Amino acid sequence: MHLIDWQLTGYDYLTFLFILILIIAFFYILIQIGSLPGKIAERRNHPHAGAVKIIGWIGLFTVFPWVHAIIWAMHEATLVDIRTMPDSDVDLEAQPASVYGIPLPAGPETGAGAHRVTEAQAPADADEQTMPAQNPAKDNEPDKTA
Repeated sequence: MHLIDWQLTGYDYLTFLFILILIIAFFYILIQIGSLPGKIAERRNHPHAGAVKIIGWIGLFTVFPWVHAIIWAMHEATLVDIRTMPDSDVDLEAQPASVYGIPLPAGPETGAGAHRVTEAQAPADADEQTMPAQNPAKDNEPDKTA
């Protein structure tokens, strides 16, 4: 019983092999693209890497969630634990700004020849009314030395 009416040649078998390789390559690329957001999130130690991985696989066939998963995986996720926030009486203005413990560089000066006056450079005879109070809450407290 013959299903086809011609004899298969070497070119026919080569064509079948080529189609098989194409199918395997297609599924390999599909798996790599589907797992890409999850791999990026895991490599960047993203706190929601599991969710990014799931959205990457779900969004593989609908494109928009997959793009969202890529963006989410690349996003810098900084967890802020509000239990370790500073107290309200701590002078936050005096603390240097830092990101991940690395101090930030000084910002650009504005305008031509801009100069910032610090307390050390301020004139000693400056009027008290023009200088802002350092801590207005302490200024309103009654004197406890009496």
